[in-house]
Amino acid sequence: MFSILISVLATTWIFILFKLFPKYGVNTFQAIVINYLTACVCGVLLYGNTLTKAAFEHTSWIPFVFLCGILFISLFYLMGISSQRNGVSITSVAVKMSMAISMGLMIVLYHESVTSLKIGGIIFAILGVIIMSYERRQLRVTTVTSEESRNPSIVTRNSSLISRNLILFAIFIGCGLLDVVLNYVQSFHLQHLSTSLFSAFGLGMAGVFGGIVLLVNILRKKEKFEKKSIIAGVLLGIPNYFSIYYLIKSYSSTSWSDSTVLAVLNVATVITSTLAGLLLFKEKLNLQKSIGLILSLLAIACFYFAK
Repeated sequence: MFSILISVLATTWIFILFKLFPKYGVNTFQAIVINYLTACVCGVLLYGNTLTKAAFEHTSWIPFVFLCGILFISLFYLMGISSQRNGVSITSVAVKMSMAISMGLMIVLYHESVTSLKIGGIIFAILGVIIMSYERRQLRVTTVTSEESRNPSIVTRNSSLISRNLILFAIFIGCGLLDVVLNYVQSFHLQHLSTSLFSAFGLGMAGVFGGIVLLVNILRKKEKFEKKSIIAGVLLGIPNYFSIYYLIKSYSSTSWSDSTVLAVLNVATVITSTLAGLLLFKEKLNLQKSIGLILSLLAIACFYFAK
């Protein structure tokens, strides 16, 4: 339970920092790059002494470092685009709903038992996430005549809509895949490398990929590096490292099934993030969010007793 608690608190702290970045004029992408490099240094400094010669003799974990690095940075990039084109709330739903993908894959891959409590927990969790993340929007319906339908601009808008939906689908699949990859590596490829160092290497690789993009943008004079990004990145990188480290560690530190651990982590993060918004940013807990919060608590109760 300690690993789950730390992972949830660290992830919530990351959300809080992201909420504060616009207020202090922090360049989010630059902070993210520094954050990944900071997380890598943090892991190496704390656990570098656990690296053994056996880790380089059994190198099945190395390809997963590159895969996780690509997933970390590319998913963040896609979430940034989606937040601009689709809105933050819809993007948030795609990210959180990805646990349905990862839980389903874990149940199939590891032949986990499916009980009524686990099914109930999944249903409550998904409903809770949707209800708490959903925001009503006013939709303007326009009638398109046959003449307008032949207008190329209409085709362009339809193509843009398809593109936005594809981005959401990629985020949904990608986040679920990342959870499964981290779990798979923990279960089958970290016999000779500690979880702490694998986390550091994966985050560091994401920093390398992001750093290349940032360097190209700076050389092409598309942006200038801001000093405040260093401070923001360090503050972000330390909790980010421990959120990933304890996420992986939680799979082996509890008696729960892997899918249950993942579900509890996701739902608990939603709850703590909601509470942080209420207490720190004076967000209102309306009827909709109250119902979502209750459903999330019911989900955790179902998963706890299902184990």
